[in-house]
Amino acid sequence: MPHSTSYPVLPKSRILVTGACGSVGSTLVKRLLNDGHTVCAFDNSEDGLFKLDQSEAHRNEQLRVFLGDIRDLGRVTQAMERVNYVFHCAGLKHVYICEYNPLEAVQTNVTGSNNIIKAALDTGVERVVFTSSDKAVNPTSTMGASKLLAERLFIAANSHTGKHRTRFSVVRFGNVLNSNGSVLQIFQRQINEGCPLTITSTGMTRFFLSMDQSIDLCIQAAQDMCGGEIFIKNMGACDVLALARIVTGDSRKFEFVEIGCKPGEKLYEELVTDIESLRTIADGNTYIILPEAKNFWPENIVNCLSKYDGKKFINKPVRSDNDILSDESIRSMLIDAQLFV
Repeated sequence: MPHSTSYPVLPKSRILVTGACGSVGSTLVKRLLNDGHTVCAFDNSEDGLFKLDQSEAHRNEQLRVFLGDIRDLGRVTQAMERVNYVFHCAGLKHVYICEYNPLEAVQTNVTGSNNIIKAALDTGVERVVFTSSDKAVNPTSTMGASKLLAERLFIAANSHTGKHRTRFSVVRFGNVLNSNGSVLQIFQRQINEGCPLTITSTGMTRFFLSMDQSIDLCIQAAQDMCGGEIFIKNMGACDVLALARIVTGDSRKFEFVEIGCKPGEKLYEELVTDIESLRTIADGNTYIILPEAKNFWPENIVNCLSKYDGKKFINKPVRSDNDILSDESIRSMLIDAQLFV
């Protein structure tokens, strides 16, 4: 898998990835295998696990496949035995599907995430990273609200570690370019079929990052975390209409149909709220939101978090309707992600 020549690498470990058959999960599994880790791939898709196992057959000594559901605490606990790191990528992510199935979203994204926390504490996992979404920020959808609750559970879990060595942190993604069900895949299908591209709203903006950037962020968080931080890539804000026009290219006339927002959708997304910005630092290309309520946390976590003391806070929200990328920057973003020729 192509990626930057310099990227974070964890010490050789046994690592569990939930949602291992999804776009981010499967890419993370392959990166970790490339780096020499033993990887436990956990998913509720038998077919997905079979295909993942077949694609990595040359490394079957490193890969362990676990069929199970994060709603099943017992199975999750079994899968975490002797694991050092957990990347929790499993979850329901489609806004309108969660909107019509809210209890399912809660059971998977909230209860399932709580099961990850319980199992990690019981088995003595060292570090656990939860992959969240910008839709968790000031949520207007069931999916976003369930992701926000999962974030809060993960951050609060650090106050319950006590004698346990386990630490919990979060990463927040924008839209991962060309992930399953993403807007780029929809556009590409419509282009192939010769149809007008469907645009939710001409005023819609979104944050985008490449798959490699999302994987780098996960591993960076596991590497650098003290416990309780939210790590966010400083990613490009993009006008979705401009993205559609650029993806269409010069080979055909650009045509689109505005279809309106689906239930729960927002015209813009946020990575950091105005309140969070008061405790958010910028470290290179990464925003780090520091935990707020840590008065009763274990002393070693609080001491570790002191490494951020004296850092300047950004003191302003990060929204996708500000600092919009130019057409040339959008084109470069797609080229860098090897998605545009």
